[in-house]
Amino acid sequence: MAEFTMELNDEQKEVRDWLHGFAADVIRPAAAEWDEREETPWPVIQEAAKVGIYSLDFYAQQYFDPTGLGIPMAMEELFWGDAGIALSIVGTGLAAVGVLANGTDEQIGTWIPQMYGDANDVKVAAFCSSEPDAGSDVASMRTRAVYDEAKDEWVINGTKTWATNGGIANVHVVVAVVDPELGSKGHASFIIPPNTPGLSQGQKFKKHGIRASHTAEVVLENVRVPGSCLLGSKDKLDERLARARERAKSGGERVKNAAMATFEASRPAVGAMAVGTARAAYEEALEYAKTREQFGRPIIDNQGVAFQLADMRTQIDAARLLVWRASWMAVNGKPFTAAEGSMSKLFASETAKKVTAQAIQILGGNGFTREYPVERMHRDAAIYTIFEGTSEIQRLVIARTLAGMPIR
Repeated sequence: MAEFTMELNDEQKEVRDWLHGFAADVIRPAAAEWDEREETPWPVIQEAAKVGIYSLDFYAQQYFDPTGLGIPMAMEELFWGDAGIALSIVGTGLAAVGVLANGTDEQIGTWIPQMYGDANDVKVAAFCSSEPDAGSDVASMRTRAVYDEAKDEWVINGTKTWATNGGIANVHVVVAVVDPELGSKGHASFIIPPNTPGLSQGQKFKKHGIRASHTAEVVLENVRVPGSCLLGSKDKLDERLARARERAKSGGERVKNAAMATFEASRPAVGAMAVGTARAAYEEALEYAKTREQFGRPIIDNQGVAFQLADMRTQIDAARLLVWRASWMAVNGKPFTAAEGSMSKLFASETAKKVTAQAIQILGGNGFTREYPVERMHRDAAIYTIFEGTSEIQRLVIARTLAGMPIR
């Protein structure tokens, strides 16, 4: 087990500087254009693929960093560049992780390469879980997958929403209900191959922020996929469902808490995204305060401005500490006895909203215009308190964990 440290080693520093250079030289110059266009930034994704950032190998290397700092470091640097473009670059990873976590070796080898394509023909993938009536409450999911034993096919019907890359993806990973009586334990994940009949894009959302990232509904109407598209295997699914039924009889809450532990482990990465956006806004405000003069002196000489910047920097550093602690704990198998994963995501996302708002205030009228990037950063920051569990859900998880109560 790696000891917790705040000091990056030489290899990590090299990766950080490489990512920062890509964010500064490629992502940032393109940010305003793709935000206005509200389209997937395919040329930027292609550049990321050419240098090796848009690839499973890169994220696997960061994920298996024994210090736990690889993923949060990467997320912070990319999202420092621009949240919308960065989400377009990392969004495929959600689907890839779903296959890695639940798929067989054959499924991993078959489908993940099709999610990314190559530098000359980049592809994206979509992970589809949320539904119009099942966001925070995953147990209310309605999308159904029914097994047609005669044809060895699964028939899937339902509507997914808030899907990053939904409808434009080469490969979709869809979570569906296979046993309604088991709630969230009666779910399974399925690969929807390219050009499968019955899958279509529904509404594409015109969003307040992260507008360079494609977000849409995915509609599934009698979608038929081979039995081999069930992630894992039918035998293992049947075994898991049988165990879940037995546990539900004797200790259903224990099953729910185990599921929540999985969500807890993924939340620090979102916190790191928020830290990147907050840091970008702080740096813009700091530079502006040093160079903008009023009444014959830089505005940073005014205590009201200087104290805001001091608070912004303090909050960002505190958020990073929480994110790094939770990331280290997750990689090293430390239990989140105080919901440390939710703590990191809650504090970092709220910090991003607050810091980006303060940055606008420091820039004054300029901050309210699209001539300066803090306006876009503030719009982007709003998403962090919503996706991967709202701030209200994070507080609920933390409070119930501290009280020793089951997390529903």
